[in-house]
Amino acid sequence: MTYTILAALAIPAAVILDRWLLRTRLTSSRTWWLAYAIITFFQLLTNGWLTGRGIVRYASDTIIGSSRVTMFGDGRLFYAPVEDLGFGFALVLLSCAVWTRLRDVPTRGRPAAAPPGPRRRTDRLGRERTG
Repeated sequence: MTYTILAALAIPAAVILDRWLLRTRLTSSRTWWLAYAIITFFQLLTNGWLTGRGIVRYASDTIIGSSRVTMFGDGRLFYAPVEDLGFGFALVLLSCAVWTRLRDVPTRGRPAAAPPGPRRRTDRLGRERTG
């Protein structure tokens, strides 16, 4: 399979996991899209630097487009193949959905941690101080 096909399959798979299998529905919240916009900015910055300097190179038959800098005209956005944006979306969504789902799972048989109480003030010798 080529990189393009894998990226095209990863996006709907992540959305299906988010919406119906894990039922976290992150993609239906404004907070998710705001956070993802911030992530995308830094992804493009990093990816553009790596591919623009030739540190990372893609085989031309596995991605859409050429190595020129364009805005989606030939399948790239600031040096980055659009497939990278698709994979980035899928990976971030999957990670956040799993994290959210695991956070919401109740602890099995373990008592909840007690909230921290007020701190006792002691001197060097361990005697309780007042005031």
